[in-house]
Amino acid sequence: MSVQEDDDAAGQEPDRLRRHDSFYGDAEKVSNDKSHGTGENWARTLQLAFQSIGVVYGDVGTSPLYVYSSTFPDGVKHPDDLVGVLSLMLYTLILIPMVKYVFIVLYANDNGDGGTFALYSLISRHAKIRMIPNDQTEDANVSNYSIEAPSSQLRRAEWVKQKLESSNAAKIALFTITILGTSMVMGDGTLTPAISVLSAVSGIREKAPSLTQLQVVWISVPILIVLFSVQRFGTDKVGYSFAPVISVWFVLIAGIGAYNLAVHEITILRAFNPMYIIDYFRRNGKEAWVSLGGAVLCITGTEAMFADLGHFNIRAIQVVCQLNEIPISSFVITTEILALFIALVPSELQLSFTCVLFPSVALCYMGQAAYLRKFPEDVGDTFYKSLPAPLFWPVFVVAIMAAIIASQAMLSGAFAILSKALPLGCFPRVEVVHTSNKYEGQVYIPEMNFLIGVASVAITVAFQTTANIGNAYGICVVMVFSITTHLMTVVMLLIWKVRLPFIAAFYVVFTFTEFLYLSSILSKFAEGGYLPFCFSLVLMALMATWHYVHVKRYWYELDHIVPPDEMAALLARRDVRRVPGVGLLYTELVQGIPPVFPRLVDKIPSVHAVFVFMSIKHLPIPRVAPAERFIFQRVGPDAGHRIFRCVARYGYTDPLEGAKDFAAFLLDRLKMFVHEEAIFACQCAEDGGGGGDDDGVLRRAEEMAAEEKRLIDAEAERGLVYLMGEANVEAAPGSSLMKQIVVNYVYTRLRKNLREEHKALSIPKDQLLKVGITYEI
Repeated sequence: MSVQEDDDAAGQEPDRLRRHDSFYGDAEKVSNDKSHGTGENWARTLQLAFQSIGVVYGDVGTSPLYVYSSTFPDGVKHPDDLVGVLSLMLYTLILIPMVKYVFIVLYANDNGDGGTFALYSLISRHAKIRMIPNDQTEDANVSNYSIEAPSSQLRRAEWVKQKLESSNAAKIALFTITILGTSMVMGDGTLTPAISVLSAVSGIREKAPSLTQLQVVWISVPILIVLFSVQRFGTDKVGYSFAPVISVWFVLIAGIGAYNLAVHEITILRAFNPMYIIDYFRRNGKEAWVSLGGAVLCITGTEAMFADLGHFNIRAIQVVCQLNEIPISSFVITTEILALFIALVPSELQLSFTCVLFPSVALCYMGQAAYLRKFPEDVGDTFYKSLPAPLFWPVFVVAIMAAIIASQAMLSGAFAILSKALPLGCFPRVEVVHTSNKYEGQVYIPEMNFLIGVASVAITVAFQTTANIGNAYGICVVMVFSITTHLMTVVMLLIWKVRLPFIAAFYVVFTFTEFLYLSSILSKFAEGGYLPFCFSLVLMALMATWHYVHVKRYWYELDHIVPPDEMAALLARRDVRRVPGVGLLYTELVQGIPPVFPRLVDKIPSVHAVFVFMSIKHLPIPRVAPAERFIFQRVGPDAGHRIFRCVARYGYTDPLEGAKDFAAFLLDRLKMFVHEEAIFACQCAEDGGGGGDDDGVLRRAEEMAAEEKRLIDAEAERGLVYLMGEANVEAAPGSSLMKQIVVNYVYTRLRKNLREEHKALSIPKDQLLKVGITYEI
C-alpha cells in the first residue's frame, strides 16, 4: 500500500490537505550537513594521512617478511629468476594497488565509505536491486543521497539499469558476490595476523637456532592475543599509536633496501624492464605460473585501502562529487587529466601510498633481490638474512610491532564492512561500538573481534609455517580483488557512464591479471587453500540465511497489512479504550498497518492516547542528516485519533541514539509536524476563501496546533511505552526440507543466541511490551 493509498483509505482530509504530511514536506528539506570528508583543511588531511600509515598500510608494508620465501619454496634455480620475479612484483604493485585502487577504485566510494557493501549500496541507489521493496520516492531527496538519473543521450546506462531491475538472477548474483567479498575480507582479517606475526617472530631463530618451529608458534600466540585485545581502543587511538612505528618501519626497510642495492648488486634495477617477466615465464613455464601464488603476497592488504575508507576523509573524491557539471568520467578517461587532478587535491590515502609506502616497499624488494643474487641459498629467510648485523635486534623489535600493526588494516576493514552489512539485513545483530567522536566510520565489533582472534590463533597453531598459511592467504586476497573489479565495472556502466573502451580496458586488464594469480593459487587448494573457502562458505551461509528470512518476513508483513476498514472497526470497538501515554509500535513496514496491531488490540484492548507506528529504515547511504531523520504521516479514521506513522531514516554507518535522546528528538519532530500541518491547513483554507494576510494565517495555525502540542507533551509526561512484535518465524506447511532446516532451525537458533532487537534499538527493558505472533513463510 502506498502512502497516498493509505491516506485515501483513511478518508481524513480534502485532496489538497492530503498531500501535506512530512512524508512529502520534511523530505524535501535539504540540510547544510556536509558529507564525510568535505570542508577539510590540509592540517587534518595530513593528520589523517599519518594515521592511515599506521592503520591501512601495515599489511602491505610487512609483506617483505615472507614474499620471497613463498615465491621460491624450492629455492632459486636461476639468478635471472630473481630479476623476473622482482619485475613482476614491481609492476603488480603499480598495476593493482596504485592504478586500480588508489587512482580509480577510491573514487567509487559511497559518500566517503568503501568496501564491497559500499559498492553494492551505491549500485542499489541507481537501480532497484535490493530484495526488500521499501523504497520511497522521498528518500532520494535526502541531501546526500546523490542520485542522478541516467542521461537520455546515454542509452547504455538506462539499458543496464533496466536489465538489473528486471532480472532476479542479476540481483541475486550481485548480492552473492557482495557477501562473498565480505566473507573473504573476514577471512583475510583472520589470516593476516597469523602470517604477519609468525613471519616476524620466526626471525628469532637467526640468533637462537635451537628453537623449533613449534616453539616459535607458541611465542607468536601471546602476541596475537595482545593484538586482538587492543582493538577495543579504536582506530583513532590505535592509528596514532601505530603510525610512528610503521613510519620507522618504512624508513628502516627503505634504508636496508638501499644498503643492499649499493653493497650487493645495483644492476638489479634492470627489473624495471618488463621483458624480464616474459623471460622468466619462458624459462620456467609451469613453475613460474605456480610461483605467482607467492608473488601476489606483495600486495596483501590492498583491499584495506578501500575497506578502511570510512575511517579517513577523502576530500579529493568529495570535491569530484560536488562538481555536478563535470562528469567523473572526464577525470578517468585520460591519464593526464586524472594525474593533474590528483596532484591538485590529493587524499591522505593517495599521499601516504605514493609518497611513503610504494618507494619504501619497492626499495626493500629490490634490496632483497640484490642480496639473493649473491646468496640465493638464503631465500627461505631473506629479510633477516639480508640485514646488516648491527641492525638485527632493532629491526627485529620493530618487525614484531609492525607485524602486530599489519593486522590492524584488515581488522579495521572487516569491522567497517560488517557494520555496513548489519543495517541492510545481511548479518545477524551484533554490537557495533563507535570508537571515535571525531571520525564517524571508526567502529569495533566485539563479537567478531573475539571470533576472528580465536580463529587466527587456531590457524597459527595448526598451520605453523608462513608457507602453509600463504597458500590460504592468497586466495582471500585475489578473490576480493576480482569481486571489486566486477562491481566496479557495473559502477562504470551504470553510474559513471564512462566510455566503453575505457570500461573494456579496465575489465580485461584487471580480470586477466587477477585470473592468472587466482589460477596459480588454486593449484595449492589441497595444501591449505581450502581454508578460506570453507570459512567463506560458512559465513556466506550465515549471511544468506539471515537475509533470506529477513526478506521473507518483510514480504509476509507486507502481504498481511491491515485494511483501513478493519483498522477503523478495531478502534470503534466498545471494549477498546484510549489509555494515557505515548505508545510506539515498532514495525519494519514503512507503509500499511502491520499484522501485529490487531493482535495487540485483541490481547490488550487499548490504544495509547498518542500512538505511533515506528519504523527504523536504513537507506543505502552512509549517513542521514539529523534534520532529515524523521518523516511523519497521520493514519486512522480521523485526525482526532492522534495515530501517526513515523519513519526514522538512518544511513548504514549512523549509530542509533539512546532511548532518552531518541524519544526527545521524536516528540520534538512530531510537534513540529503538527505545527506545519496546521499552517498548511490554514493556508489552504485562506486560498479557498479568497486570500488573507500571512500573519493571520500563522496566528490561526498556532492556535490550531497549540492544543494538540500541549496534549502530546502531557501524554509524554505520563509515560512512553515501546511495543514490539515478538515474531516466531516458521516454514509454512508443505515447505521443502531445506527451507524447514533454514527457517525453523538455523535462523531460529541464530536469533535466539544473538542480540535481542530491543537491545539493538537501545530500548529500555522496563518500558518494553512484547506481543507474540507467529509468521508462516
